[in-house]
Amino acid sequence: MGFLIILSSLIPRIRVVSPWVTVVPKICSMRVLVVEDYEPVRNAVVQALTEEGYAVDSADNGRDGLWYAKSGEHNVIVLDILLPHVNGIEILQTLRSSENHVPVLLLTALDEVDHRIKGLDSGADDYLVKPFAIAELIARVRALLRRSYGDGTSTIEVGALRIDTVARLVYCNNKAVDLTAREYSLLELLARRRGKVVSRAEIWKSIYDFQADSSSNVVDVYIGYLRKKLDLPEGPSMIQTRRGLGYVLTGRLE
Repeated sequence: MGFLIILSSLIPRIRVVSPWVTVVPKICSMRVLVVEDYEPVRNAVVQALTEEGYAVDSADNGRDGLWYAKSGEHNVIVLDILLPHVNGIEILQTLRSSENHVPVLLLTALDEVDHRIKGLDSGADDYLVKPFAIAELIARVRALLRRSYGDGTSTIEVGALRIDTVARLVYCNNKAVDLTAREYSLLELLARRRGKVVSRAEIWKSIYDFQADSSSNVVDVYIGYLRKKLDLPEGPSMIQTRRGLGYVLTGRLE
């Protein structure tokens, strides 16, 4: 089966953790797991998600995919059905039987109607038929993320801030704010937890792969970048520090 997938020439640096599992390091607000055994499709999906600013873990067989999925670190799982060792339906059933309700997007072939039905009955949240457009997959992942956070729309409003999560645009007091992809991703994470403290450890798990060095001060550095772009020269910060606990986005300008 052929796939017509058009991507930019940017190739992410993929680190091999085992003969079957790869991890793509990326600072972002959401972590996605891709379990797909067909390498061209897996690489294309990983690259597209990475370029969108997601942290992406990937596996090319069901055994390693299940290991990753059971970690509970992912916000969405993109899961092929026909996989070596453990198939996608079994992975899905194992997750749901253990009360793991992470949103799952199934990848299926055109002639797998029975598999699609069984997948949805087993707890899948959505499915995408191969061959598919990468843009549609990205849109479905975004929709699952919004649903998992209880957001019915693509806009998040926090005080003076307005964030368009589809266009990935940020406005403060109705003025556009120019953010890098990494700054935007961190802000979206804080915004989805608006009014609540997000610990440094939670931020760390959302922006780095499992083997990153947690001693780095990159979280503090990017919080500083956001404050410089969002806050007034005088006055309290929109992103408050709760010493020993983490950070909370208030969205207030005073």
